[in-house]
Amino acid sequence: MILGMQLRRRALEVLCLADPADKAAQATALLAAANAGQGDLDATDPIATPPGLPGRPALPRLVAADQVARRSPFTLAGRAALIHAICHIEFNAINLALDAVWRFAGMPEAFYRDWLQVAGEEALHFGLLREHLQTLGHDYGDFEAHDGLWRMTEATSGDVLARMALVPRTLEARGLDATPPIQAKLKKAGDARAVAILDIILRDEIGHVAIGNRWYAWLCQRQGQDPVALYPQLVARYAAPRLRPPFNLAARRAAGFSETELDWLSQSVTPG
Repeated sequence: MILGMQLRRRALEVLCLADPADKAAQATALLAAANAGQGDLDATDPIATPPGLPGRPALPRLVAADQVARRSPFTLAGRAALIHAICHIEFNAINLALDAVWRFAGMPEAFYRDWLQVAGEEALHFGLLREHLQTLGHDYGDFEAHDGLWRMTEATSGDVLARMALVPRTLEARGLDATPPIQAKLKKAGDARAVAILDIILRDEIGHVAIGNRWYAWLCQRQGQDPVALYPQLVARYAAPRLRPPFNLAARRAAGFSETELDWLSQSVTPG
């Protein structure tokens, strides 16, 4: 890292890296450089989109979400498959954070710093999960995975407001709901280390969803939009996944969802 480095262009370079460990290490280094005051965010600079985003390894093989095998966490292989699925989410979360940094020119400097922080924290999560997966006799890439998080990232590539609405505060927010039940299963299975890692991830993900909420509200205000009224329109326009209860209302409140938004969420979905 050198002074004068353009941090947004560097974020794109890291996004293009295929090796997961290298990508995680470079995302961590990029955050450290930004926190140390190295580099220039150059927020007004538009950057051309290169082909082949994001960089990723040959494995895991990507399949449709309904084709990913579901296995019991009460077997070693099933627990490894579950940890792998979460590890894959965290790898994609590094990508989406880096994508937000380089793709959207003209945002306040705080926007880029927020998403560099997210990238660095997602890299930590990926590393913790991968290390634990290796103790179970497996590694990242050993199981099939789906690509829903990145597909929505691509779909919203031309609209930063839609990106904030539908990636951090919709898809990532699902993790706030899903984590406690997963932890309960892992605790029952006797995997205390996995439960502890998910404690770290849940804590940090509340902050990541809060970042999405904050910038969604800021963009709505800038564009003269009502954030509550606009959200279901964006869900329909981009065919966002239907959210299903139970919802982690405490975590969602901590992440900045209003009571009006939580009421809408509860009224707009059905169990099952």
